[in-house]
Amino acid sequence: MADPWKHHIIHQLKLRDRTQKIMFQEVIRSYVTLLEKSNQRILIAQGILGSAARVPSYTSKESIVSEDENKVKDLKKTNGELAYKVVELQQEITIKASILDEQYTKMSELKKQLEAAECRFGKLQAEVVEVRDGNSRLKQEYDALLRQHHTMDEKYREEKMRGTELLEDMIRQKQLAAARMNSRNEKRVRARVAGIQKTVAKEKVQECVGPSDTLPTATAPPKAKMDEQPKKTHPRPFSKKRRGNSVCSLEEDFCAPMRVCLVARVPCRSLHVLDAHEQGINAVRFSSSSNLLATGGTDRVIKLWDISAGTLQNRGTLDGSNEGITSIEFDPTGTKILAASYDKSALFWRLDSCSPKFTLTGHSRKVTAAKFKCSLRQVVTGSADRTVKVWDLQRAACIQTIEVISYCSDVVCTEYFIISGHYDRKIRFWDSRAASCTQEIPLQDRVTSMDLCPDHRQLLSCSRDESLQVVDIRMSSSRRSFRADGFKCGSDNTKAIFSPDGSYLAAGSADGAVYIWNVNTGNLETCLPDKHNSSINAVSWSVSGEYVVSVDKSRRAVLWSDI
Repeated sequence: MADPWKHHIIHQLKLRDRTQKIMFQEVIRSYVTLLEKSNQRILIAQGILGSAARVPSYTSKESIVSEDENKVKDLKKTNGELAYKVVELQQEITIKASILDEQYTKMSELKKQLEAAECRFGKLQAEVVEVRDGNSRLKQEYDALLRQHHTMDEKYREEKMRGTELLEDMIRQKQLAAARMNSRNEKRVRARVAGIQKTVAKEKVQECVGPSDTLPTATAPPKAKMDEQPKKTHPRPFSKKRRGNSVCSLEEDFCAPMRVCLVARVPCRSLHVLDAHEQGINAVRFSSSSNLLATGGTDRVIKLWDISAGTLQNRGTLDGSNEGITSIEFDPTGTKILAASYDKSALFWRLDSCSPKFTLTGHSRKVTAAKFKCSLRQVVTGSADRTVKVWDLQRAACIQTIEVISYCSDVVCTEYFIISGHYDRKIRFWDSRAASCTQEIPLQDRVTSMDLCPDHRQLLSCSRDESLQVVDIRMSSSRRSFRADGFKCGSDNTKAIFSPDGSYLAAGSADGAVYIWNVNTGNLETCLPDKHNSSINAVSWSVSGEYVVSVDKSRRAVLWSDI
């Protein structure tokens, strides 16, 4: 089978032959016509000559000669015209031949260009093959590096979790050692005081009875009373009294062990649904024990719940607020509760009393958030009056006021910073020592709530643009957005939280469903619908990672779990 290019050349030659033949058809027909006419004239001349031979004798010779001369003249004239036409046709043939030569020259040039193009095409094909081979090699190397990265990332996470466990074990051991040391010191102090009191009592008895008398048995009860009397007046080493209210110090708080969640479990079904309050519920929070839950709403009370056999059992009620509760916070020991209220104040309870120990007043509008600082001796409150205040719990007094230019919707605290979210679509970082704004992070819409990751490295914010934002506190430019079809922020105080291990995000939607995202992948992990009839205001995740509770505007609370 011949090559395609040969067929192409043959086709071009045939096409050229047809076009050139059409150009010379007229010349050839004219030439043929001239030949025919010439032949006819020759035949006519021959016939004339023959007829002249047969002319009768009576015709004059002169007349015949004149006729022949006329005919010869006509033939010469016709031959001249034909010769002129032949010359013209020859000139046209010469022009056509030159044109044909030019076409042949162009054709040869085009053939050379075609050969060069075919050569370049072959080279490009070879380069394409080389590039494809290189891409396949790079793809294999990339896949190998990606697998290696995943392996190293898994190892890093395992080592990080192991380091976290070791740090928590060390902190727990330090706390237990501190508790034991405090207990020993307290025992030593009490023993020393008791010894001193006994010595003083013996000296007084000897002075009254005399050196030769012996102490009667009837005096033993008064001695016992003397020994007990100092114990009643001896103050607790880590507590202080102020206006009849007891406020525990940091050292006493550290004596209680705290539970730590290693892996949180994503809930998949509801265990218990109940109407927890008489009106809508605004806040919910688990204590560090994971079995104690507090809810607060517009009915002005905080209710405590125990989780028993997968149900919420009412444990008691904390009252004292004049208006609805906006937020709830447990201290790390789980024995104290701090709440913000619509009555322009924050309230502090101990769980052994249903009445607040004291009330922090000083804001001019409702208090939207109240949080413990890391030292536990201070709390921070944010308010709609565009201020953030720092309070000393030992004095129950405001020690610092930060003026802000926008409505404060929520606050969180780190060791050195106070972070506030506002209606002007910004998150602000405040240096707690200088009360100065060190950084601002803009968002797409007003902030409704914030939460800190347990390792205090990431900040979660919920805003009215139907999204959650996770910001790396160390690099504020690094942020991730979490959205889901159907998720809508139902109000200006909708609260979103981290899971206790920092691996998941949970938030309630206006459609009554709880949405949970995976922090590492950014994907929606699950959606828990059909249990709430109204917008969800807040969710809380137990420290053990086992339970999730969601509350809504229609006073309903739902306990979720994976069991």
